[in-house]
Amino acid sequence: MREAGLPSPRPARESVGGNKAPRSDGAAEVETSMSWGNRDFMVPGRPVAVGDRGMAATSHPASTLAAVDILRAGGNAIDAAIAAVAVQAVVDPHMTGIGGDCFAIYAPANGKMVAINGSGRSAAKAELGWFLGQGMTSIAADSPHAVTVPGAIDAWCRLVADHGSKSLEEIFSAAIRAAEEGFVVTPRVALDWAKARGRIEKHGLGNAVYLPGGNPPAVGDKMVHPALGNMLRRIAREGRSAFYEGELAEDMVGVLRAAGSLIGLDDFAASKPDYVDPIGADYRGHRLWECPPNGQGIAALLIARILEGFDMKDEKLSEADRIHLLAEASKAAYRQRDALVADPAVSPFDTDAFLSDPFVGRIRKEISLEKAAKPEAFDMPLHKDTIYLCVVDGQGNMVSFINSLFSAFGSGIYASKAGVMLQNRGSGFRLIEGHPNAIAPRKRPFHTIIPGMLAKDGKPIMPFGVMGGQYQSTGHAHFLSGILDRGFDPQQASDAPRSFAYDGKLSLETTIPASVAADLKARGHDVVWSEEPLGGCQAIWVDHKRGVMFGASDHRKDGFALAV
Repeated sequence: MREAGLPSPRPARESVGGNKAPRSDGAAEVETSMSWGNRDFMVPGRPVAVGDRGMAATSHPASTLAAVDILRAGGNAIDAAIAAVAVQAVVDPHMTGIGGDCFAIYAPANGKMVAINGSGRSAAKAELGWFLGQGMTSIAADSPHAVTVPGAIDAWCRLVADHGSKSLEEIFSAAIRAAEEGFVVTPRVALDWAKARGRIEKHGLGNAVYLPGGNPPAVGDKMVHPALGNMLRRIAREGRSAFYEGELAEDMVGVLRAAGSLIGLDDFAASKPDYVDPIGADYRGHRLWECPPNGQGIAALLIARILEGFDMKDEKLSEADRIHLLAEASKAAYRQRDALVADPAVSPFDTDAFLSDPFVGRIRKEISLEKAAKPEAFDMPLHKDTIYLCVVDGQGNMVSFINSLFSAFGSGIYASKAGVMLQNRGSGFRLIEGHPNAIAPRKRPFHTIIPGMLAKDGKPIMPFGVMGGQYQSTGHAHFLSGILDRGFDPQQASDAPRSFAYDGKLSLETTIPASVAADLKARGHDVVWSEEPLGGCQAIWVDHKRGVMFGASDHRKDGFALAV
């Protein structure tokens, strides 16, 4: 991290947040989206995507194209979303994979919105006393004990069976082709892959696949992963049993047991996803919906509730004011999150009390516009490696979908016959007696990955998500404020410079002016320049009145939003 107060490492514009569409009265307006897409086309950047027959937004070109191809072939939003995430599990392997977990919110055009929890559980033998008896005080990110049973494939298969219209063979076809015939490495993928090579080298089990010739691939290199292609073919033919039972499950469990894991075949066989009701909170006349715990969506709702007590539309607010208020709301929300959020089957959570006016009001009263509250130190592991995507089909069905291995390449433990890199989500468990997130048998750990859905007058209007590990709750609130408070279109709200108050520091992207950093430092923030972009966003806004969709995909990644 660079110390704030030094000159900005690159020229930064004093006007932050993109090209705001002008209105004669100067107010932000998003009710009709009539002014969206107005921008200075001399300025570098990408326009918001526009369409009316379906749209997909992902962080990888091949993933977006796979989704759109399924939509063109008559598939629905669920079919397209699973096709997209399957491709990304092949072409973006440090960010996601079939050895990880997922969450999704599905809003059918005619029906009740539902969420699915596709996060896996710990081993049946994972007693806290066992770990403490080994002298362990935490679970290392590259430890076999960080591996929980992958939940993604179970959830994919359930969603397709219950809500899809295509076969798994057709849905997986693009991913299988990419794995078996090869794919070329894109710029952001290459950058992140190289940074994460140490995780692969630690165990050495995946070197031949992920570090061919001893090195990570460069931009434009062609990669293949035939074992993963075979696994996807098996799942397409046999369903979830191909992953959780039989010889390929035995391969994954055998590799884990050899490394010292407590996971057994019975843990894989017992895996199952759960349908759950989304939880929500109001913001600026809209309803923000999130998945309930064990994810951190509740923190995004709390940040939004806190910020709603401030006039974020006030044009007198400086950029430093906005960053400061977001930072203070985030610190308060994350403090509560880390103390309370865990597997609700073990630690029930009172969402209504958490978001109640008295509770939120007490937090707001503690926030000063002039002075930063004391820094917060967090004991949760930091990670930034996730993929998020969203799809809306021509019938109006919407999917908000997120899939992750947690850290880059997860645990680094690779099962070569199965072709699966295994996640390390269990590193989020605490080894502390009485802690809500303490490890226990068949328990889900705290999760950072959160898909979002925005509704207006009871009708869903935007699936969206902001990747970036711990940043995600802050990212949801920042993105929504850009649209609902400042009048940005989804692409402008995604492009806007980001900040994140975490672990005692206020990290700023380098597109934020040095003068803003100095202002924040004067308020008591420990300001640092972020060494890499904060997160990545995808979103699709549906203007039901006009029958138009507006899509965004973050410039910080390789992907794009594309209409049918």
